[in-house]
Amino acid sequence: MASLRSIRAGLSRSYQSLNTIGRDGNDNEGLYDRSSTTDWIGVDNLKRKNANKPFSVIKNAMARVSRNKHSSASRISVILRDLDDEWTINEDPSEGNSFLRKLRSSSRMPSSIAVPAEQASLLGTMPSDALDDIELRHVQLSVSNSRSLSEDGSTGSKETVDTQHGPITVAVTGDTSKPVILTYHDLGLNHVTNFQAFFLYPEMRNILNNFCIVHVNAPGQEEGAPTLPEGYVYPTMEELSETITCVKNHFHLRTFIGFGVGLGANILARYATKYPCDVDALVLVNCSSTQAGWIEWGYQKLNIRHLRSGTMTTGTVDYLLWHHFGKREECNQDLVTVYRQHFEKALNATNLGLLVDSYIRRTDLGIVRELDPNKKKDVRMIRCQVLNITANHSPHIEDTVTFNGRLDPTLATWMKIQDCGLVIDEAPGKVVEAFRLFLQGQGYVVPQWVTGAIRSCYRQRRCTIAALAPDKHLLLQSMDLQHA
Repeated sequence: MASLRSIRAGLSRSYQSLNTIGRDGNDNEGLYDRSSTTDWIGVDNLKRKNANKPFSVIKNAMARVSRNKHSSASRISVILRDLDDEWTINEDPSEGNSFLRKLRSSSRMPSSIAVPAEQASLLGTMPSDALDDIELRHVQLSVSNSRSLSEDGSTGSKETVDTQHGPITVAVTGDTSKPVILTYHDLGLNHVTNFQAFFLYPEMRNILNNFCIVHVNAPGQEEGAPTLPEGYVYPTMEELSETITCVKNHFHLRTFIGFGVGLGANILARYATKYPCDVDALVLVNCSSTQAGWIEWGYQKLNIRHLRSGTMTTGTVDYLLWHHFGKREECNQDLVTVYRQHFEKALNATNLGLLVDSYIRRTDLGIVRELDPNKKKDVRMIRCQVLNITANHSPHIEDTVTFNGRLDPTLATWMKIQDCGLVIDEAPGKVVEAFRLFLQGQGYVVPQWVTGAIRSCYRQRRCTIAALAPDKHLLLQSMDLQHA
């Protein structure tokens, strides 16, 4: 004979609450059938030997407790004590031992709840694996690699191109027979530190599968560049734009899409103004179209004096960070730290001083906005589509606004991206989406809403695509399939 005290732990772990047992006096026996754990605790055996006695005992005990003002915890303890005093089980020793062994072997709750086959079919699972415990084996914590500005080889093979102003380093990725995107970097950076992370962005890589990327470096600004010789006359901004002609001829490029940041944007804008037939479109970030102001000139003159002596001072580093990020306290601090370390340790200060001197001596682009179609051919202006980008924390917002005011409004799009300073590093997803739509407008990407009949036109060497845009205006574009 075994007391219920020995199986109290097993009963208390049942899914059936004691507060619900015995409320329905007409259906006490059916309570066991509705429990999903009766087989686990072996109550069927108790039910068979004791008939309805357990329920009457529990009901009486609960009635006595409910008349007293006890807490829920004390009520349960009173019920269990009354059960120990009033209810005993007469069973064979062999059955009792096997029952107790079954209770002792249950060290934890069942790993799954039995789910009827009908419900399992609706859930799309088998009853046996409905709520099984998941064992996470071979799980290791993984910490993402810290941001690095060093070259990883993804920017392509580097070549040296001779120009009238000395050799420059150019990196090429892809087949030059494809449409070309030509990039030019900003102050204190090169093609790796300025564009490598952006062009590795997943959505950007999908866009660039059908393009050739040509990265142009200013003289002496590539990674690991030796110090330029004494007496070397650094080219002016206008002369730096002329070096693009040498790159174009060296790789036999017909036309290209320019992608420039800061200093590089100014150089590409100069080239597009002088050679409009060579440039299909421009994507310019923080482009300035005017000459340097007195404040910029004064700060940079002080920096140049230190840089030419080969010293990278704290003031120079702070100025470079301001030039790229603007409001640094509002930008990504991890990214600011990475760039600070790059400026302090990885730059050739002497070569950078020469480039900065050239940049502050820049002349005005001399472009105007002319709305009269009859006069456009006689004025100096950029004649290709321009995507003019800046960020709300950038110090160059006014420069981009001034530049946008001097562009043909039918060819220019001005875009300010929120919550960032160094826009292509802090908000690459937004820039990629804008760039994708910009290319789509130039006919390089087939719009998803083009009908099958229009798509068939792409089989021709040269065709005119007519597509109904979401704004219900009919767009007519001439497209060369070599650019598709």
